[in-house]
Amino acid sequence: MESHTGANPAHDKVLREAVGRKPIGLEWRSSYWFTTLVVGSGIAIDLLVYSIIIPVIPFQLESLDYTGVSALAGWLLFAYSGGLLVSTLPVAMLSEAYNARRWPLLIGFAILIGSQIMFMEAPNYAVMCVARVLQGIGSSIVWVVGLALLCDSTPEALVGQQLGIAMIGFSIGLVLGPPIGGALYSRFGFRGPFIFGIIFAFVDLLGRLVIIERKDALKWGHDPHNPSGLPAEVRETITSAPSGQEKSEERPTKGETDVNLEDGQPAPTAKKQLSQIAVLVKLAKSPRALAAALISLIYGAVVSSQEPSIPVHLQAVWDLSVERIGVVFIAAVVPTLFSTPLSGYLSDKRGTEWTTAFCLLLSIPWFVVMILESHLALFIVAFGLATFFASGSISPVTAELAAVARSIEGVGYGHVYGVFNLAYGAGSTIGPVIGGQMYDHLKHGWQAVTLLGAGIVSAALLVSICFIGDRPLALRLFIRSRPVSPEP
Repeated sequence: MESHTGANPAHDKVLREAVGRKPIGLEWRSSYWFTTLVVGSGIAIDLLVYSIIIPVIPFQLESLDYTGVSALAGWLLFAYSGGLLVSTLPVAMLSEAYNARRWPLLIGFAILIGSQIMFMEAPNYAVMCVARVLQGIGSSIVWVVGLALLCDSTPEALVGQQLGIAMIGFSIGLVLGPPIGGALYSRFGFRGPFIFGIIFAFVDLLGRLVIIERKDALKWGHDPHNPSGLPAEVRETITSAPSGQEKSEERPTKGETDVNLEDGQPAPTAKKQLSQIAVLVKLAKSPRALAAALISLIYGAVVSSQEPSIPVHLQAVWDLSVERIGVVFIAAVVPTLFSTPLSGYLSDKRGTEWTTAFCLLLSIPWFVVMILESHLALFIVAFGLATFFASGSISPVTAELAAVARSIEGVGYGHVYGVFNLAYGAGSTIGPVIGGQMYDHLKHGWQAVTLLGAGIVSAALLVSICFIGDRPLALRLFIRSRPVSPEP
């Protein structure tokens, strides 16, 4: 271990003996940049295996002699979201109760791989639905635990930026999934997209084996929040207390752990543990948490409501094949690779209230433009800009939830990202069913789907103006417009 300025070499020796041999590559394996990479790649793989079959499901169902394929595809998306929905709260509570991130991520990816194999070999539609439920469960672990791990490892001032960078994975998965799925389906048949997803998920699983959580890095005197080493007063606390006694009565920050010099294991912390009901009650009393959850729900509903209908719409209006539909998804979703890191950076610099409202406002008109059927190029541009601005709202919303976790005692990052996943899962559960049914049963189904998206995004904009941020935009406007009383 390096000796840091101001530290006593004897203290370093005691610390090394207390916690054992320092892992190889401790600094980079526990760094917030490596954690961002691992979490971002996990999100990308999760979205890849989710979206890779979106353009091929309708055609596969048609080949199996099913009718009303848009609605059936919607129910498959519903099954995925249902699994995500029912598993989110237990995952969040267990993650916080045991203060564990790494092993749940490993389990989550194992479930993702197993669900892909099950769907690939499914003999009928019912088994496909069960496989999608299991995939939703695995996804809830990847999202809830992954985002909590990232916030644990990242300094507070950089949370929005790092979340935005990790959210690039969301766009990468959506960009690569549909075109790769279409090409592999045409070349190798139904199993092709699944084998591709399984291979990449297994490779990404290796990253979870390498990562070191912050609470473990602290045992070797390295803090990812302070790469130059732990502050001298913290090191003094760790090394000067008598063996077997608690080192400090102060409450550690989220993710921190004291070291017991007697056995080298983390000592119990003073972190307050709340029941599931108590956590939900505290979050329900927070307008900021409720607003962020509602925006997440709306985003999930808008995105998923179009997923079962877009391939069918493109085929019906412009007679596109599976491969060309995949190309349309690439052209439309590539801009979102830049929206999430940009909005995350702006959230840290300007505040979540401004960034969220800005993104939602600029996405609304493009949902309306997507109604037009005159030119395919216009549709692609409108689709791309709508997804660019709508997806840009996710980084400030997740940063807002991190701020909520830091402001409420007993509420951890796992809890708030459980709420995020629960809200997003609820939206993506009802979205494809509503979108699929509207497209199949209304005379102007596509027009109804796009106008629904524009309408509920407008509602999300109103919520963000009123409740997002330390000082919501509506409050700022009210204070500025209120007349100043003259002094007596």
